[in-house]
Amino acid sequence: MRSGQFNKIHFRKNEQIASSSLRVIGADGKQIGILTREEALAKAQEQELDLVEIAPKANPPVAKIIDFSKLLYEQEKKERAERKSAKKGSALKEIWFTAFIAENDYLTRLERTKEFLGEGAKVRIAIKSKKRLNNNQPLFNMINRVVGDLSAVARPEQPPKMFGRQLICTLAPSGGNVENAKNEI
Repeated sequence: MRSGQFNKIHFRKNEQIASSSLRVIGADGKQIGILTREEALAKAQEQELDLVEIAPKANPPVAKIIDFSKLLYEQEKKERAERKSAKKGSALKEIWFTAFIAENDYLTRLERTKEFLGEGAKVRIAIKSKKRLNNNQPLFNMINRVVGDLSAVARPEQPPKMFGRQLICTLAPSGGNVENAKNEI
């Protein structure tokens, strides 16, 4: 395991274990029982494995007879899976519209937005103005239309806000049925 790459959990192994008695789990995952530290070390050496303290705060502490590199590999795999699942739920996608978008382009982008919402991602809707408008009413009309068309599957997280020449609104999935909403358009 490379240093700094993963959240390293420090395990005491073999002679580093300070407790005089341990609850020992064998290499097969079955509990052996409560042994002295020396007896547990002898069992681990018989099997040519390490004695690793996995629950130091238990009474008595729990130690497992296992190959230490295998334990680190399993820990690394578990952390990777946790990071991967954490990334999935927090995705933020962005879809751009314009105030005067063609109908077919509008429907295509609306379908794409529904796909993202169906996957559980949040979607940032950006209505861009290509030229300076005297008023922002066309932008607000478009964002209201998008939010209204997606009301069955999404809810706005915050009211629309102007940032420069674009109007932005973030939508979160509301748990509605995306398949039924696709058929409504």
